[in-house]
Amino acid sequence: MPVWQQVYEEVNDPNFVIICVAEDTGGEAVAGPIFDAANPSYIQIIDQDHMISSIFNFVNVPSAAWIDEDGRIVRIDEGTYSKVHEMGDGDQSITFGNDVYSPAIKDWVAKGADSEHVQSAETVTGNIRQHTDDQLKADAAFRLGNLFRNHGKAAKADHYWNMAKELNPDSINFIRQNLTLSEEGSAGETFMNLMGQYMAEGKEFYRPLDIE
Repeated sequence: MPVWQQVYEEVNDPNFVIICVAEDTGGEAVAGPIFDAANPSYIQIIDQDHMISSIFNFVNVPSAAWIDEDGRIVRIDEGTYSKVHEMGDGDQSITFGNDVYSPAIKDWVAKGADSEHVQSAETVTGNIRQHTDDQLKADAAFRLGNLFRNHGKAAKADHYWNMAKELNPDSINFIRQNLTLSEEGSAGETFMNLMGQYMAEGKEFYRPLDIE
């Protein structure tokens, strides 16, 4: 978040807007302090029901959509890291992210439709993951789980959260949200093992980034 704040200040263009969405069923109590500590000057939203991921069919965070001044999506659904990150120590360390994404955004803001990073309507359409019936059911089950948890019905909440995971097992968003309720949190050993498994199997943790 601090790096995105730096990018936002460096661009310094009133027509450039960052909308940062924290997807966390814990709501303001959990996500609010993180935003407060970062003190970003761009827009922050807390999405308790993961509606953004549901609408755009994102499978992991951070993900993003670039939307131009005409409301057209010109890039969507890729790992949107502001820099390279490293998690863990020694043999358990994992490096992820990249240093090319934020410069690409700056190029887009400066050049608009002439930026080489703007994708065609056909490419964007092809990159939008289509919802299956089971994924739509999973989204509904996930929100039901949140509703029951907010009303203190832990058993029913777990039932619907597990249903969501079974219906859409590729949603890392669901897995990470469940992990926030564990002692290790959403970026602990379980998540790191999951990342390592995806990489070892050549599975798309994110869609490959076409920016060099």
